Amino acid sequence: MKFSSTTIPGIVVIEPQVWRDERGFFIETYNEKPFTANGITATFVQDNLSSSHRGVLRGMHAQAGPNAQGKLVRVLRGRVLDVAVDIRKASKTYGQHFSIILDAQEAKSLWIPPGFLHGFVALEDDTLFAYKVTGFYDKAGEVGVRWDDPDLGIDWPLASDELIISEKDRQLPFLKDIANPF
Repeated sequence: MKFSSTTIPGIVVIEPQVWRDERGFFIETYNEKPFTANGITATFVQDNLSSSHRGVLRGMHAQAGPNAQGKLVRVLRGRVLDVAVDIRKASKTYGQHFSIILDAQEAKSLWIPPGFLHGFVALEDDTLFAYKVTGFYDKAGEVGVRWDDPDLGIDWPLASDELIISEKDRQLPFLKDIANPF
């Protein structure tokens, strides 16, 4: 596995080794030893899987409090633009975002520690998105910000009329309007 730092401290891109042959392929998606050696000492407590049509945008979400979530995300089928926004108040990169295309072919993962908003848009139909989280789901800890907050400056690759967004996500506030728990 190759671990690469990003422009925002704490966010890490993980490239697995992919063994391919006439049968298909094999990938080790998680191994505690190299993760720990690269500073990711997370304990994962829950695995989640979502299926999305092209244009589905899920985000921007975080979870705070005693069940604050770090996330290890990857795509099992299809392709997404994945985005993480630093909302750690004391961070030098507060309000900045990192984005990356994740797909099933390259099989990269992205580590997003607690203190970040997270979201993605599916760029293909039947996209399967998997994520391991470090905190159990806790409705009381939910934090959310609008996907189109102009202060975030996220360049989503699809036009807004192509997006499928839940009513809940459409009603989220802008970052400047939340009571930031981080």
